[in-house]
Amino acid sequence: MTIRVQRWPAILLAAIVAVSCSARAQEVKAEPGQYDYYLLNMSWAPEFCSTLRTLSPAEQAARTSTECTTPHGFVLHGLWPQNFDGSYPATCATRPGPAHPEQNLDMTPDLSLLQHEWAKHGTCTTLAPDAYFATARRAYSLIKIPDAFQHVTGTQMLPPDTILSMFYAANPAFPRDSFALSCGHNYLTAIEACFSREGQPIACQNIRTCHANVVKVEPQNANGSAQ
Repeated sequence: MTIRVQRWPAILLAAIVAVSCSARAQEVKAEPGQYDYYLLNMSWAPEFCSTLRTLSPAEQAARTSTECTTPHGFVLHGLWPQNFDGSYPATCATRPGPAHPEQNLDMTPDLSLLQHEWAKHGTCTTLAPDAYFATARRAYSLIKIPDAFQHVTGTQMLPPDTILSMFYAANPAFPRDSFALSCGHNYLTAIEACFSREGQPIACQNIRTCHANVVKVEPQNANGSAQ
């Protein structure tokens, strides 16, 4: 898969972060290392790309690459320290990020998002930058994407429970309640999965999931594969 680096416009990055985080409880201040487990968020890239159509011509011209012409399905948004009470620490310290973040573009195809994830979430761990992203990669690689999401060529309308059942069927080692689904305006935006600090799948605690009757799944562009 060819990765093309995209600089997401700041306003869109903020919006995506807000949508992804809306299902979680409040942000708290904490020292690095003070959290209970990890929440891994995988964004459905076609839904992000559909938001680009709302940009003005000037904003579209300012984009520095064409990542959304290269098909992606579920991509890693981030690995977030999380607490059992539903709160989460953020921006816990000021530490330099990885020297070569581009090494992670195969799972998170945007340098600005990688930098944001380290600053907001990675600094709340005690891990070095490369170790933090290696931890994210291991968790991400454990999740098998259901076949139904490998080649999505047309818009689909699916109940959230049906999508989650697909993920449990594809990942039988994951316990019940270890996956959650995020949606915005009845569109699929992300799948989330919970992991222990040791990297094992666990049941989520105090993580809300989408309660829409059905969600719309945007298709990938032509010739695409999900991952």
